[in-house]
Amino acid sequence: MATITASLFTALDGVVDPAVGNWHFPYFNEEMGEAVDGTHDADVMLFGRVTYDSFAGAWPEREAAGGEDALFAKRLGDMRKIVASRSPLEFSWRNSEQLQGDLVEAVTELKNDPAVRRVALSGSVSVVRQLFDAGLLDELHLFVHPATAGSGLKLFEDGGPARHYRLISARPFQTGVVHLVYAPDPDPPSGSYEDAKQDLPQD
Repeated sequence: MATITASLFTALDGVVDPAVGNWHFPYFNEEMGEAVDGTHDADVMLFGRVTYDSFAGAWPEREAAGGEDALFAKRLGDMRKIVASRSPLEFSWRNSEQLQGDLVEAVTELKNDPAVRRVALSGSVSVVRQLFDAGLLDELHLFVHPATAGSGLKLFEDGGPARHYRLISARPFQTGVVHLVYAPDPDPPSGSYEDAKQDLPQD
């Protein structure tokens, strides 16, 4: 069964759109680059339309330019890429296709495909939320930056359902960014304020 992972950059105030403000790129360094590379080690990349357009508008040119990130760009180009969109799409980036049918059903088929080892998402907030709530997401990678954005899209929407996770790993970078890896927690802790008071310091 394939592992499905999602990775997002996030500011301290929960904003996950690096295009808003200047909280992401000043903190990008070699450590983060290596970690991000690892989150894209997959057989299939799954995108929402907006994130795909951002990738397709940058990485083919970087591959053609032959710079430092050309190998990573080639790996992305060679990878199977599936885009979830309600509108018909035309593709110029190789190995790209549109998801057919229902998102949850299609991803369930991918997860059960013995030929697929790992499916990765980068950004694509609306898709990540749907996979969370369908119980299909195995790992959430958050690169938490020591800065706020002030406004912008957040991963967890106001009024959304309660979701529980357990921490798998935490790795701080020299820039102050922390790479947190979570997995869904099917058996979260329970208790009340009265229970918690027993662990408070006693005068």
